[in-house]
Amino acid sequence: MSDQPFDPKSFLASLPLQPGVYRMLDEAGQVLYVGKANQLKKRVSSYFQISNLSPRIRLMVSHIARIEVTVTRSEAEALLLENNLIKSLKPRYNILFRDDKSYPYIVLTGSPSPRLTYYRGTTDKRHQYFGPYPNAQAAKESINLLQKVFRLRTCEEGVFNNRTRPCLLHQIHRCSAPCVGIISAEDYATDVRNAGLLLLGKHDEVEKRLRMAMEQAAETLHYEKAAALRDQLQALHTVQEKQFVESGRDTDADIVAVVEAEGALCLNLAVVRGGRHLGDKQFFPANVHGQDSVEVLEAFLAQHYLERSVPPLIITSIEVSDEALEQLLTEQAGHKVQIRHAVTGERRQWLEMAQANALLALQRQAGLEAGQSLRLDALREILALPDLKRIECFDISHTMGEATVASCVVYDDLAIRPQEYRRYNISGITPGDDYAAMRQALTRRYQKLQAGEGKRPDLILIDGGAGQLGVAMEVMGELGLSDINLVGVAKGVERKAGMEQLLRPGIEKSLQLPPDSPSLHLIQQVRDEAHRFAISGHRARRAKARTTSSLEDIEGVGEKRRRNLLTHFGGLKGVQQASVDELARVEGISPALAEKIYQYLH
Repeated sequence: MSDQPFDPKSFLASLPLQPGVYRMLDEAGQVLYVGKANQLKKRVSSYFQISNLSPRIRLMVSHIARIEVTVTRSEAEALLLENNLIKSLKPRYNILFRDDKSYPYIVLTGSPSPRLTYYRGTTDKRHQYFGPYPNAQAAKESINLLQKVFRLRTCEEGVFNNRTRPCLLHQIHRCSAPCVGIISAEDYATDVRNAGLLLLGKHDEVEKRLRMAMEQAAETLHYEKAAALRDQLQALHTVQEKQFVESGRDTDADIVAVVEAEGALCLNLAVVRGGRHLGDKQFFPANVHGQDSVEVLEAFLAQHYLERSVPPLIITSIEVSDEALEQLLTEQAGHKVQIRHAVTGERRQWLEMAQANALLALQRQAGLEAGQSLRLDALREILALPDLKRIECFDISHTMGEATVASCVVYDDLAIRPQEYRRYNISGITPGDDYAAMRQALTRRYQKLQAGEGKRPDLILIDGGAGQLGVAMEVMGELGLSDINLVGVAKGVERKAGMEQLLRPGIEKSLQLPPDSPSLHLIQQVRDEAHRFAISGHRARRAKARTTSSLEDIEGVGEKRRRNLLTHFGGLKGVQQASVDELARVEGISPALAEKIYQYLH
C-alpha cells in the first residue's frame, strides 16, 4: 500500500472510458463499496464532482483511501464480476441480500418406480425437477396434495428396495405401495405422468385423462378401477380448490415488488410456474439506508438471478432499464429473458398481490421488532447494560460424552442471526467433561476477537450453572476480555421453564425473573436456540460416527462399497440386520466379503 495520500484528481485522470468494476477501500484495506460502470472514468468521477450526493455516500467518499479498478470487455461482464465481488466481500455500503444457496424443488426420480420428493441442490439429468419453489413450505404442501391424489411413494431407495409389506402411508391412503406390487407398474407410471402434468399446471389435461380412463374402465366392467379413478378425480377437484392462485395460461414468471414504509423496505418475490402462483418469499436487504427503491431492485435482480435458474419473464414493480442485465440473464438461461414493468390483466393482478404481500411483511416485521425492542429494553434495565445490543450464547451437547458439540448463537440488532452461528466439534477432552468443552469452545471463539477479528458481543450467555460460568470467567480473563459481560443461565432446582436462575460474576445471589418477564423471554429465546443448534449438531456428528466407523474398520470395505451398502439397506441398521446372502447381492460385495462383513457386525 502506498504511503502517499489518495489524490482523486490524478487517479481519475488515469481512468479509461471502458466498462469495468471499481472497488473503494479505506485506510485499513477494507472494501467499502463495489460498483460497475459502462464507462469507468465518468462513473467514478461522479463521486467526487457531484455536489448533491446523499449523506450516506458523502460519508463513504470521506473514508476512501484508494480505489482499485478492473477493466472488462463489456458491461455484462462487469455486472457479473460486480455481483461475485459483492457476494464474496460483503462491502458495508453495498445493498446486500441474504444469499440463499439453493431454492427447493419437487423431484420425480428417474428410478423404475419414481419417487416424489423435496430437494435442494444441484440438479441431475436422470430426474425430473419442478420449481423452483419460493420456500420449503410451498414445496412440501404441493407434495402433500399430490400424495392425496396420486399416492406416489416418498421413501428412500434403500427402504423401498427392502420392503416386504406395505408401510403406514399405504394404510392411510398416501401411497399405492409399488414396493410390494399392489399397484401395477403400468398404473403407477400413469400416476407419475399425471403428477408431472399437474406440477406443470396442466390441470385440464390431467382431469381429461382421468375421466377418459374412468369411463373406459366402467365400459369394460372394471368397476374397482373405475371407482379408484373416480376417487382420484374427486381428490383432484379438492386439490384445485385448495391449490395456489391459478391462471388459465401456461406462464413461467417471477414477480418482484419493492415496498417502502416508515423508513423500512421489503422486497417480495412471487413465483409463477405453469400459470400457478406457487407462493412468495420476502427479503429485507441490509445497508439500504439512503438508497432509493430502484437501486434496491437492481441490486436484487443481479444478486438473486446471476448463476441461478431464471424464468422467461420477470415482472417488476419499478421500471428497470438495464439491457446488460437482460443480456447476461438471457445468455445464462439459454432462452430469452425479459424484465417488464408495464403489464396488464392477470399479470397486473400478480404484481398488485406481490406489493400487498410486501406491505404485510413490513407490517409484520415492524410488530416483531417492537416486541423484540420491548424485551431488549427490559433486559438492559435488569442487567444495567444500557448499550446492550449483541448477545452470544453457548451450549454443550453430547450423549454420555460421545460426539460432543458446542454451539454459539448470535442475537443482534433485535433479531436472531443464523448466518453468524458457529458449531465447534470438541475433541481432546475427557468424555462428558462439560467444563473442558466450554473452555475449548470459548477459547476457539474469542481468540479471533483478541486478534482483532470478528464482532465484539455486549453480553455472553452461558447455558449452565456456577461451574460453567466460572470456566467462562477464567477463559475471558486469560484472553484479556474480562470487560465483556457474562451471565450464566441455570435451570433452577425444578428444571422448569420460567424457573431459570441468572448467575452473574461477583454477585453471590442469583437473580430469578418472573415467568412473564419480557427480559426472561428474550434470554429463553436465545438460550433455547443455542440448545437446539447444539443438539442438531451433536446428533449429526453422532449419526455420522455411528454410521461410518463400524464399516470403515472392515478390511476390503472402502468408501464406494460402504456407500453402496448403506444406500441398498437404508442405513447401518439395515446392514446389520442383513443376511450373508443379502449382503452379497450388493454391487461390489463378493460372497467372501459378505461373510466377513456379517461376522464383523455380529
